[in-house]
Amino acid sequence: MTLTRRELMKHLSSLPLLGLAGGATGVLSAPGAGETRFLLVFLRGAVDAANVLVPTHSSLYYEMRPTIAIAKPDSDPAVLVPNAAIALDDRWGLHPTLADSMLPLWRARQLAFVPFAGSPDLSRSHFETQDTIEAGRSLDGPRDYGSGFMARLAEELGGGALSVSFTDGMPACWQGATGVPNVSLKAYGKAPFDDRQAALLRQLHARSAWAEPVNEGLQLRREVAQQYEAEMQEVSRNAISAKGFELEARRMARLMRERFNLGFIDVGGWDTHVNEGGATGTLANQLGKLGRGLSAFSQEMGSAWSNTTVVVISEFGRTLRENGTKGTDHGHGSVYWLLGGSLRGGVIAGQQVDVTAATLNQNRDYPVLSDVRSLLGGVFQRLYGLSNERLARVFPRATPLDLQLV
Repeated sequence: MTLTRRELMKHLSSLPLLGLAGGATGVLSAPGAGETRFLLVFLRGAVDAANVLVPTHSSLYYEMRPTIAIAKPDSDPAVLVPNAAIALDDRWGLHPTLADSMLPLWRARQLAFVPFAGSPDLSRSHFETQDTIEAGRSLDGPRDYGSGFMARLAEELGGGALSVSFTDGMPACWQGATGVPNVSLKAYGKAPFDDRQAALLRQLHARSAWAEPVNEGLQLRREVAQQYEAEMQEVSRNAISAKGFELEARRMARLMRERFNLGFIDVGGWDTHVNEGGATGTLANQLGKLGRGLSAFSQEMGSAWSNTTVVVISEFGRTLRENGTKGTDHGHGSVYWLLGGSLRGGVIAGQQVDVTAATLNQNRDYPVLSDVRSLLGGVFQRLYGLSNERLARVFPRATPLDLQLV
C-alpha cells in the first residue's frame, strides 16, 4: 500500500513513540550553532509573577494581597528571614522557596529575571495566548499555527540544530519542523517497543523521508528507558523520586549535553485560582520543584553549562489583587527567567515601572513592557549571530530586544 504524505504524517503523529511534523530541512548552519545549547521551559497555566519576583518596593502589592503576599526581606540582604522574600536589590525579592536552588545561581551571576514580560495578547485565555506565543507571529500579521517559532529557528540554524522536544506530544512551537523527536522523560520503566516491534517500524518507514527520525526516536526512547532503570536502582538507596522534576531535568541535561543543542519542555500546574498560598502552599511547592529541577539541570550539564542558555516563560501573569478564594486570576504581564553558565546575570533586566495603581494594566495586572518575541529574538541574535533578515523569518515584524545578558 502506498501512503500519501498526509497519511504518512497522520500515521507518524499518532505513534506513542514520537511526534513529527513536516517541513523543509535547512542546509546552512548559523555561526556557533553547534556548541551553543538552548532550552525553552514553558510554564503552562500562567505562573503568578508577583509571588516569584516579589515587588518589595510596592505598598500596593501588600494592600492587594492580605493573605498570600510574601513578607518583606530584612534590610540587610545577607540576612535570610524565614518565609520572607530574599532581597535581590532594593526593589525586588525572590520567593523564599527558591533560596537553596536559585539563589546560588543568582549570586554566581548565572540567573536574571525580566519582569513585565509576555505577549501583547490580552485575551487572558490560556490556549489562545499559548498558541500566540508558540506561533511567534505578530498580532496584526497573518496567523499561521502550522508553523512554530522553534521550528523556524531550527530551519535557520540548519544542520547545526540538533533539536528535541521533551514532551508527550509535539507542541505548537515545533509545528512545521522536520525530524524533531519528542520524548517524555516522566516515567518510562521499559522501552515502548520491543526489538521485534522496533524492527517492523523501521522496515515500515525504511524508504520514506522519515526513516532517519523514526530510527533516532526509537533509539532515544530505548536509551531513556535504560537510564530510567539504572536510576530506579539508585533511588532505592537514596530515596530520590523518579517522578520528580529534578530527576527529569537530569535526564534532559544528559541528552542535551551529549546529543541535542535545541530543546523544549513544558511544565503544568500553575493555574492558582484557589488557595495559592504565600511563602508556603501550592505555588511554593511548585516553585520548589521547578527550582530544584533547574538547579539539577545546570549541574548535570557539566562543562557544557558554559555554552547553555535556558529561558523560562509562561503565557501570562496573574492579577495583583488576590481573589475571594485566596488565589489569583488570569492577568497579563509575567516574569521571565534567564539562566546560563556564561550569562551576565545577577540583575533584574528590561524596562520596569513601579508597581502602583497608576501603572497597572486595566487596573488589575502587570503591563507587558518586554514582548516575548522581541526578548527571545534578542537572545537568538546574541547566541547565533543571526542577521535581522534571518531573525525576521523566525519572528516576523519583531524588533530584537538586546538585554546584553548573553
